[in-house]
Amino acid sequence: MGVPLRKNLVSDDPSADTGTATIFGTTRSADKFEALRQAGIAPLLFDGALTHEIGEALEKTTHLVISIAPEADGDPVLKAARAAIAQMPALEWIGYLSTVGVYGDHGGAWVDETAACRPVSKRSVMRVAAEQDWLKLGGDIGRPVAILRLSGIYGPGRNALVNLENGTARRLVKPDQVFNRIHCDDIAGALWQLIEAGKGGIFNVTDDLPAPPQDVVAYAASLMGVEAPPEIPFETAQLSPMARSFYGENKRVANAAIKAAGYSFRFPDYRAAFDHMWASGDWRDGEPRSPMKG
Repeated sequence: MGVPLRKNLVSDDPSADTGTATIFGTTRSADKFEALRQAGIAPLLFDGALTHEIGEALEKTTHLVISIAPEADGDPVLKAARAAIAQMPALEWIGYLSTVGVYGDHGGAWVDETAACRPVSKRSVMRVAAEQDWLKLGGDIGRPVAILRLSGIYGPGRNALVNLENGTARRLVKPDQVFNRIHCDDIAGALWQLIEAGKGGIFNVTDDLPAPPQDVVAYAASLMGVEAPPEIPFETAQLSPMARSFYGENKRVANAAIKAAGYSFRFPDYRAAFDHMWASGDWRDGEPRSPMKG
């Protein structure tokens, strides 16, 4: 999701002065270099090893944002570059993009950043470990580390409007189940707020309205003027193990901490976001990606 973040970090706040700063972005595929360049990002190839080019970029970097998912044997960035990061001469701030999946299942109750992490899935267990490793590094080198726990990401190119248009939308119903969501513009906005303030800590980045997934599809259908797909009971739905695992966790994630840090949500709930996307036509473009359920 580097390209959407880069676009929003610059465009969301016209008053923000980026000066002549260079924004570097890593990718595992050289095929994506041109797309990154078109988005104003200087591309670097990262295949798990610290290259000379990445080392040179780190020496110039003031703010480091990590969005790479952890692996079974640890965070790939720390494995490759912990020593180099610890010695970055210009480094001021580190941001790590995590997931609200670290909280696990709380039976639909509200949770904030003080709630116990009791991850269910292996991927969320790895996220907890990665969070701790980045916080430890920040403590060791005396730099603020912000952990942004993201909920289900959506935006242009990834939303119920697109799914309805291409015929893949479904309305799965599991009683009392809710999911938490965040528009990619608000991820960028929250990041920018923390970068400018130089704040560290743990922040849930999620909107104000956890909601049943079937309600989101129905709302999108109402905007498009089409009939919503029929409801499908969760028990009889054909789902991949990954998709089914998301329904094994149920919680309502609070966002007071990021608001207290000074951030005001552009889209406080999915209705506001869908209203904007539908009215503006800004719902087909882009490729926001998510490691979690939207």
